[in-house]
Amino acid sequence: MRHREYHRTDRIGWLRAAVLGANDGIVSTASLIIGVAAAQAEFGSIMLAGMAGLVAGSMSMAAGEYVSVFSQADTERADIERERKELETSPEHELLELAGIYEDRGLEPELAREVAVQLTKHDALGAHARDELGISTVMSARPLQAAVYSAVSFAIGAALPLAVAAIFAGGMLISAVAVSSLVFLALLGGIAANMGGASLLKGAWRVMFWGAAAMLATAAVGYAFGTTVG
Repeated sequence: MRHREYHRTDRIGWLRAAVLGANDGIVSTASLIIGVAAAQAEFGSIMLAGMAGLVAGSMSMAAGEYVSVFSQADTERADIERERKELETSPEHELLELAGIYEDRGLEPELAREVAVQLTKHDALGAHARDELGISTVMSARPLQAAVYSAVSFAIGAALPLAVAAIFAGGMLISAVAVSSLVFLALLGGIAANMGGASLLKGAWRVMFWGAAAMLATAAVGYAFGTTVG
């Protein structure tokens, strides 16, 4: 019986998009709310800015992820098509190339050639895509998946500081949004790190640091702008 194993790399496509989207949603929306609030704007204007940031950010994340990942997919397809043509025109050269890859990885020359021969008989293009180009079904680009996960996770992340701002309208708004957003970021970083097999503390610290930096920067801009206008 075959022993089936599950690895964390199976999650890398959607996990990256989801974490990036949620992180951006929390950081950008919280920073936007804090910046506008620091400029002494009215509560309605603060919430409107936050809602606009949620919608615009979700669409931007979806479009950006789709375009960038689609570019990666186009590159992968072009490389695979080139490899297909090379297999048709010079199969012996491609066989030697594949055997050389396995030999470089530690196999004896005779065994490396035998492995290359067997894999070529089974799926020549798949073997070259995986071992020469580094393209696999697990790691291959999925533009639509990345776009959907990014947009949805951004909206969810952005909704958190918006909800806090609605609850703590008034003098506590800035501090409540800042503190709660750092807590949200710490939880997100820890969960993402755990799912990826990394340290919880390191994952939480990374996102908290950059989130705090973004909120401080926009708060400074808001205070400066508000003081200038006032």
